[in-house]
Amino acid sequence: MPERKPIESWLTDMDGVLIHEGIPIPGAEVFIKRLRESGKPFLVLTNNSIYTPRDLHARLARMGLDVPVENIWTSALATAQFLSDQRPGGTAYVIGEAGLTTALHDIGYVLTDHDPDYVVLGETRTYSFEAMTKAVRLINAGARFIATNPDETGPSAEGALPATGSVAALITKATGREPYFVGKPNPLMMRAGLNAIGAHSESSAMIGDRMDTDVLAGLEAGMETYLVLTGLTRPEEIDRHPFRPSKVVDSIADLVDRI
Repeated sequence: MPERKPIESWLTDMDGVLIHEGIPIPGAEVFIKRLRESGKPFLVLTNNSIYTPRDLHARLARMGLDVPVENIWTSALATAQFLSDQRPGGTAYVIGEAGLTTALHDIGYVLTDHDPDYVVLGETRTYSFEAMTKAVRLINAGARFIATNPDETGPSAEGALPATGSVAALITKATGREPYFVGKPNPLMMRAGLNAIGAHSESSAMIGDRMDTDVLAGLEAGMETYLVLTGLTRPEEIDRHPFRPSKVVDSIADLVDRI
C-alpha cells in the first residue's frame, strides 16, 4: 500500500466530536484554535440541515468554539450544490428549515408546490402530515425525490428524535420512490466540501463519531479517517462493520498534536 501524503486539511463532524448536547467536548476548543493558527484548510461538517452556517457559527461561538462561517459545511449546502449542478435555476418543494431553504434560494432556486422539479426533504422539528401528503402527491406526479441526509434519528436532551431518514422511509413507502441522499455517507458531500476549501482527498483527514456515516464517507472519498469515541459508536461496535477507520482515538483532544 502506498504511503499517504501528510495531512494538509481536516474535516470534522460536529455533534459527537466537537460538542455533545450543547456542551463542548474537552479538547475541542484547543483543536479549533490550533487549526486556525496553522492556516490549514478545514471544515466543520454536519448532516443536520436545520441551521444556516451563520446560525451554527453563532451557536458554536456561545460554546467557546470560534469557527468562521466559511469553515462550516452542512448537508443543506451540499444538497444545494448538487441541485445547482444537476439542474441550474430549477424549482423545488421543500420540507425543511432555514438552513435548507436559504441554501436553495442562494443558488437561485424557486420554492413552489406547483409542478416542481424536485421534492427536497430536510430536517425539521415540525414535520406535518399535510406537508408529507403534498410531497407524496408531487413525487407521484413526477417530481424527483432528494433528501439531505439518511440519518434515521437525531439527538436531543430528552432522547432520540425521528430525523430525515425516517420521514424519507415513510414517503418511499407511500410512493415506491427511493430518495437520493446527498449527505454523509455519500462521498459527494465530502468532495464538495473539499472543493469549497481548495483541498484534496489524498492529503485530507476526516474525524467522526459514527462508522456508518463519518468514517464510511471519508473512506469512500479517499481520505484518512479518525474515529473518536465521544459520540455514538462504542468500541465493541467497530468490528461489526466490514471497514475500519485509519485510527481510533478516545477524543478530539488526542488529535491536537497531529495538526
